[in-house]
Amino acid sequence: MQKVLGYMRKAILDYGMIADGDRVAVGVSGGKDSVAMLVGLCRLRTFIGISYTVTAVTVDPVFFGAPTDYSAITRLCKDWGVEHVIRRSDLGDIIFRQRKESNPCSLCARMRRGMLHDMTNAVGCNKLALGHHYNDAVETFVMNLFYEGRIGCFQPVTYLSRKDLTMFRPLIFAPDRDIASSVRRQGLPVVKSACPVDGATAREEAKQWLVSMEKNGYPGLTKKIFGAICRGHINGW
Repeated sequence: MQKVLGYMRKAILDYGMIADGDRVAVGVSGGKDSVAMLVGLCRLRTFIGISYTVTAVTVDPVFFGAPTDYSAITRLCKDWGVEHVIRRSDLGDIIFRQRKESNPCSLCARMRRGMLHDMTNAVGCNKLALGHHYNDAVETFVMNLFYEGRIGCFQPVTYLSRKDLTMFRPLIFAPDRDIASSVRRQGLPVVKSACPVDGATAREEAKQWLVSMEKNGYPGLTKKIFGAICRGHINGW
C-alpha cells in the first residue's frame, strides 16, 4: 500500500487537490480502485499535513432489480471511522430495460456522476474524489482519439460551478497493477459489479489494444502516452 500512498500523495500535492478544512466525499463503487482510494485517503490524513474529513458515497445501479450488497464496504468504512452513504437508483432499469442503450457505459457514467454530485452536496462535502488511475487516463486518451477523433482526457481536478464542488482524481499516478496488488495484499473487500456488459466495453477494447501494442513492437507505449499527456498539458495535466 505504501507505493499507492506515494502516488496519491504526489498527485494531491502536485495538483493541490485537497486543502485544510476540505470535506471530501469519496465515490466508492466497491471496485478495487475506489476501495484503495478510500483507504488511501483515510491513511494519508495521518501524515500528509492537511486536515480534511472523509465520507464514502455509493450509487447502486440496482442491476436486474436486485440491490447490491455493500455490507463489506460499510464494515470497512466503520473500521476507519467513515460514514458510508448509499443511494439506490434506477440506473440499471433505465439503461438496459427502458432505453436499451447500444452504448450504455457513456450514459451510465454521466448519470452516475450526476448522482454522486448531488450526494456530495447532500452530505455537506465540497469535494468529490473519483478513482480513475494512471491506466484509465491513457485508455481515455486512446478512446477519445479512436472513437471521437479528438485529443483529450479527463482532468486531474475539475471545478463544477453549477454544483459548487470540485472533483479530483488522487490515483492518477497509480498504475492498475500496483492498485490491484495493494488491495490483494491488504485483504480489502471488493464488490463485483453485476453490470451485464462488464468486461465487454470500449474501455476494455482500448485496454487490450494497448496490451497488444506493448507486446508487438511498442514496449513502454502506455508510459509514453501518459508522458505526452502530461508534457502537452492536455486538459489541465
